[in-house]
Amino acid sequence: MLYRMMGNTGLQVSVLSYGFWATFGVKTRLSNDAGIIAAKELLHQARLAGINLFDNAEVYGEPRGEAERIMGEAMAQLMTEHPQLWRRSEIVVTTKLFWGGDGVNEKGLSRKHIWEGMEASLNRLQMDYVDMVFCHRPDPFTPTETVVRAMTDLVRSGLATAWGTSEWSAQQITEAFWIARQFGLEPPQFEQPQYHMFHRQRFEQEYHPMYQAPYRMGTTIWSPLKSGILTGKYNDGIPEDSRLNQPGYEFLKKELEACKANGILEKIRQMTDFAKRELDCSMTQLALAWCLKNPNVSTILLGATKPSQLEENLGALEVAKRLTEVHLAEIESILGNAPEVYSGFGGGGWQRRLDTL
Repeated sequence: MLYRMMGNTGLQVSVLSYGFWATFGVKTRLSNDAGIIAAKELLHQARLAGINLFDNAEVYGEPRGEAERIMGEAMAQLMTEHPQLWRRSEIVVTTKLFWGGDGVNEKGLSRKHIWEGMEASLNRLQMDYVDMVFCHRPDPFTPTETVVRAMTDLVRSGLATAWGTSEWSAQQITEAFWIARQFGLEPPQFEQPQYHMFHRQRFEQEYHPMYQAPYRMGTTIWSPLKSGILTGKYNDGIPEDSRLNQPGYEFLKKELEACKANGILEKIRQMTDFAKRELDCSMTQLALAWCLKNPNVSTILLGATKPSQLEENLGALEVAKRLTEVHLAEIESILGNAPEVYSGFGGGGWQRRLDTL
């Protein structure tokens, strides 16, 4: 496993991490005791591979928070059964606040909900604190200063070690950062955005200044496989056991239809052939390795629901080490969607800043 710094936090995180969105605690996935048993198996497999960051949110699961409850119980058992491997001081646990319930004050980023949501999450996780807490979305109804002060209080009260954002614009992040600097508060230090081969503009262009001083924003990217479409398993139709056939995921079927209509599925077929021909790897591994080559990706959130899937995902590390600039150039020729380079920092884009991978 390789590790990168999470922005300015001082935390070192595995470049591959494990997330609980759409994995456990929902109607179409394992819950209750069966879910805890399955979660323990995957969490332990991830930990043995060197993964040290585990991501959750108050909204994950049905009812809300069920994913946190399952992860909390699974981790509590693992810490008892394997105390050396599962030392709390060595793992990084995250959660996200915004959608805590259906009531008018059970959602958003009011000081009230931030505080009550954090306490509820910690109860479900069976922990005294989380290492990273995110504002799951920007709140148009709560002043940014109010949010910054509330998140500062979480950190300084010991309920979290640092806070960040998810799907905030660069403008919103910089506003929060400079409010914190102005009043001696805790600034946001990381962002959780969507990023994959077909969703690039925000991460590669809009956020580009945010990776520089003084911000040095860390990132925990979600949906690196475009909700499974970048695995290539939908190249020839929808498998029977796919989540696309499950209630609540109708939006993914629409997304797949859009991918067929706009030519994305054909590009995925071309890249699937490229992955096999040039790197002898799966499309899944190529898509993850491509993200890993961007040094502004601190960690990639994996959502495997089977040990075999997680094993395949972990193989992306070796593929990333073999990806050359020639390979990346050929991938770009297939994708044909590179954002314009951010003009404030010269030419070249992130491909000219490849790290040790």
